Amino acid sequence: MRKARYVMFIFTLILTFILSACGATPTPLVVVVTATALPPTEVPTVAPTAALAPVALAGPQSGEKLKWIDGSTLIYVPPAEFVMGNGGFDAPEHNVTLEGFWLQQTKVTNRMFAQCVAVGACSTPTQEIGGPVYSNPEFANHPVVGVSYEQSQAYCTWVQGRLPTEAEWEKAARGLNGNPYPWGSDQPACDLLNFGYCLGRTTEVDAFPQGASSYGIYDLAGNVFEWVSDWYGESYYSTAPLVNPTGPDTGEYRVIRGSSFETDPNQSESAIRHYLNPSNHRRDTGFRCAVPQPQPVAPYCQLAAYIPSGAIVSNGCQLPAAEVAGQYCSNGDGFATVDIPQGAIYEVSPNLQCEEAVVDGQRRLTCIGPRAQETTNEITVCNPTCSTSPDVTGAAPTCDPGYTLDPATGACNYTPIVGQVGVAGCPIGYSMLDRGGQQSCVISTDANGQCPIGLYFDSLASACVPANGLVDAPYGIDNTSLAAQTYAGCAAGYAYNDTFQCCQAVTGGTYPGCVPGSTFNTDLGACSPGEVKLSGPGCVVVDVTTVKCSEPVDVCTRITSEARCIQNSYACQWNEKANACEMKK
Repeated sequence: MRKARYVMFIFTLILTFILSACGATPTPLVVVVTATALPPTEVPTVAPTAALAPVALAGPQSGEKLKWIDGSTLIYVPPAEFVMGNGGFDAPEHNVTLEGFWLQQTKVTNRMFAQCVAVGACSTPTQEIGGPVYSNPEFANHPVVGVSYEQSQAYCTWVQGRLPTEAEWEKAARGLNGNPYPWGSDQPACDLLNFGYCLGRTTEVDAFPQGASSYGIYDLAGNVFEWVSDWYGESYYSTAPLVNPTGPDTGEYRVIRGSSFETDPNQSESAIRHYLNPSNHRRDTGFRCAVPQPQPVAPYCQLAAYIPSGAIVSNGCQLPAAEVAGQYCSNGDGFATVDIPQGAIYEVSPNLQCEEAVVDGQRRLTCIGPRAQETTNEITVCNPTCSTSPDVTGAAPTCDPGYTLDPATGACNYTPIVGQVGVAGCPIGYSMLDRGGQQSCVISTDANGQCPIGLYFDSLASACVPANGLVDAPYGIDNTSLAAQTYAGCAAGYAYNDTFQCCQAVTGGTYPGCVPGSTFNTDLGACSPGEVKLSGPGCVVVDVTTVKCSEPVDVCTRITSEARCIQNSYACQWNEKANACEMKK
């Protein structure tokens, strides 16, 4: 019986397996796995990203250049003690120590100021009688005039700066040797500055490079006076701090420094102080800005293309025939005529104003010289086939590193790259930077050997870096998060675009124009090098004498007030030693 039950059990079990195999829905097999914790020594770890090694920097050196957000060039003036004052009644000589600062190489031009007006950060200057026409492109590189103290300060604020102090301005002009003039101790002359009716009008802000200061700053004498930040105090120097003086706390007049195209030679020394009501504006007064600590600003989303200066070449040689045809007087002015050959190019001395015409088939220049003076000045005439020529026909426009030329618009659009070094190294316009064995691409100099806006070339790092030494600033490098953390924002009138990592014009296309010394070539759609200085093979120099044709009428001696005399600076000058108003010579 027990055996029968065992057989029945076996039979039932087999039958169960057979029925299960034939069913429509199989029974799932569930496998349970019990995890066992790993010992502490076996826990997987992620290696931290190695910090980039610091980069040794030389820092900005004396006279270092840095392109700035308004198209200007900033020049570095390092910290040092210098001699301020010249022994005048309101300028006793004393030593002053200043911190380092950056100063614009030129006065602010009409073109630069127009950008500030276009974005709504500045008000339009007053058109002064006898001053350059602000809106005329012909005067784009002339200093802006007809601006009050407040208008000048507003512009400087827009470019993250301020008007320079008296001390900063004088140090930039005189250097550390106490030079009486920016160029040294040689007496003023019409090839060093625009003054004393050499021309009788303003000139381009870079027209007198030979008159630059020891730091390479232009136009600190002549052309137009410049607003500085200080209130005027006649006795301020006697109580002023000897470190970073900023002028009296209050006052009635603001100081203006320098001299103008109407200034007499004895009023051209850099230490001479002048003053003006801050609400006044004149045809002979402009300004430049100091930027004590330039911060990393985001790149513009768009810039103008330019023609590299190296695109101008020379070849061939044959001297042109040029000669003076005559001299004469007309309405009290002295004139001279100069015949030049067809096809020749020429450069006229700043003392002359010349107009060209063809008379009986002869190409002729008619030139007017300084009034009430007999002077001899030069005209350089060159054969363009064998001399440096301003002709850039056919030259190819280019862009700053970090930008790409848009063939449809001719503009340069900001296009940052990945900073990793590729098989072929870094792209054109970038250089390789070694950070303790880790290499990366960083933005480099342009076709003219200059760094992009906001950067200077550090000689020790051999790279373009911001003035504050922040090597990791991602200029030209595609790094959205780092860009947002690094950049100090955009100037008024521009908004930061997170996607493109650049400053976009709010007004729809108002970006910096051509830099001082260059002009926009409509045929090429790019900024072209300005007037080229002619010299070398294929050039002749013609001496042009204009005679004295009239005696000036004295209208100044009856003026007894210095302020009134300065207000009539078109004809008068104040003689501080004689304490009298005199007619300009």
